[in-house]
Amino acid sequence: MEEQKSASEGPLMEPYHYLLQLPGKQVRRKLSQAFNHWLNVPEDKLQISMTVTDSSLSSMTQSDCVPSDAIGRRIVCREEYGTVRFVGKVPPTEGIWLGVEWDNPERGKHDGTHEGNHYFKCSHPTGGSFIRPQKASFGVDFLFALRDRYGLEGNEGIKDMRGNPLHWGKKPVEFLGPKSLTVKQRRFDTLRNISLRACQVFHAGEEEEICNICPNITQLDLSKNLFVSWDKVAQISRHLERLEDLDLSENMLSISANPVSLSQAFANLQTLAIQHNGLTWTQVLQCASMWPVLERAYLSSNEISVLERPVGVLQSLELLDLSSNPLTDENQLVHIAYLPRLQHLLLSNTGLTSIHFDDVGPGDKTSMFPKLTFLAIDQNRISKFSSINELDKLQTLDQLKFGDYEMVESEESPQTVRQFIIAKVGQLKMLNRSEISSDERKGAELDYRKRYGTDWLKAGGHQDPEKNKPNQEFLAEHPRYHILIQKYGAPEDAELKQKKFFALKDQLLALTIKCPDNPVLKTFEKKLPDSMIIQKVRGLLHRLFKVPGTELKLSYVSSKETQVALKYFIAGMSELGGGQHIYLL
Repeated sequence: MEEQKSASEGPLMEPYHYLLQLPGKQVRRKLSQAFNHWLNVPEDKLQISMTVTDSSLSSMTQSDCVPSDAIGRRIVCREEYGTVRFVGKVPPTEGIWLGVEWDNPERGKHDGTHEGNHYFKCSHPTGGSFIRPQKASFGVDFLFALRDRYGLEGNEGIKDMRGNPLHWGKKPVEFLGPKSLTVKQRRFDTLRNISLRACQVFHAGEEEEICNICPNITQLDLSKNLFVSWDKVAQISRHLERLEDLDLSENMLSISANPVSLSQAFANLQTLAIQHNGLTWTQVLQCASMWPVLERAYLSSNEISVLERPVGVLQSLELLDLSSNPLTDENQLVHIAYLPRLQHLLLSNTGLTSIHFDDVGPGDKTSMFPKLTFLAIDQNRISKFSSINELDKLQTLDQLKFGDYEMVESEESPQTVRQFIIAKVGQLKMLNRSEISSDERKGAELDYRKRYGTDWLKAGGHQDPEKNKPNQEFLAEHPRYHILIQKYGAPEDAELKQKKFFALKDQLLALTIKCPDNPVLKTFEKKLPDSMIIQKVRGLLHRLFKVPGTELKLSYVSSKETQVALKYFIAGMSELGGGQHIYLL
């Protein structure tokens, strides 16, 4: 009899056991009631289910909602993330409260002090508040989140009394029982790239099942979850032997007491993103022994201000992203300058004001960053061309992301600044993601050579190689100029005679236009470009005075007070000069 009862209850209780894993006891009860209704089960079976549900819930108290290790755990409440700092009563109210320090201080109300009593500490004066345990989610295990996000394929799912598949929204409701194990394994075996971002994962769960269910994962996104330590992450990764790419951004992870002991859990990890994690460089180095073969480290938007030289760690690093970190100054770069395999360095928005490699002089190659090919220094405060000169010291740099042309201390146009950068950094092939063609480089270098040719001569330069001895100041400011001379030859004197350019306002002639034979017509004062030809002046006067162009006869008063017919001057108005009078005859 008991066996028959258990067998009849089995299918019915599967949904309830599934729902029991979800946070929020009240929600579970409502969902279980709805589940029974959708299954269209006989009323006596519904009574059995509700009896079990009611008896389970009746024994629960508020403290049952709080894990024994709650203090220090990460929680989420209405999409706001925080860390539990206190569990207990807060008089004069009844029941249990959680004291939470929120990641977003605007979500909080105080610093852990309530009515004069100090319950916990916060790093921000308004970063804390109290919430009831029922409002907090402490998270789910890895496999639960995986099943919830990716579901199961091939499963026949749950059917109602009429044999129709039951759907929850648009998804079929599926059993998670043993009979679907083969289907689950076949389904998850195909997964390589997994994203469980913001799925409230906080631990591995059934560790031994991970390698059986999803053994082929190579890329895993666990960003914005509820992990509290690297140890918790390692409990998952140690069962993913093919894992190469891991994103742990927006997790607050405490460092293991023995980081190197976790290295086997990340033995094949090549790419790691830990962005928005509040890390310092010292903490990064403490963790680095966990990643023995790491090639790409994305560490943007942390608290990295001071760098230290990596010793025995990060030696396989090829890409390092330090963007949006508050670096103290450019002197910090020397500490990472000797990473032997570093090819890509991202320093965007780090507060840099200059770059220098003082181990060598102008025109020489530095031993720093020996393999660097790509450098991003945009969104900084670099304003002098001297920093651009320094980039030519890098041995292998051929791609630069600069972008801030307007920041350079120059009145030149952005296009001219681009030309200067190309001319100053000889090996560049790509600037701001735009390829530098051979024609663009040649044009930029020739323009630069001509532009500073006069300065070169004044500094002691000469077309005769034996007499060409520019001073050190010029060489420091234009370290590649001698290379351009070797490449294109020295600029000739005639080439350096530059046409003078004037502002438009300096090219306008002030003229008074009169018609002495017809006083009815007004006298006009106009400013005309000195390049305007007489034919266009006639057209302008035709529109002003409404006189047919063929009848217009023009003259002007020369400097000798002689009235001269304008028909003889078919060139520009520059021959007249300003302050003249033009007469319509």
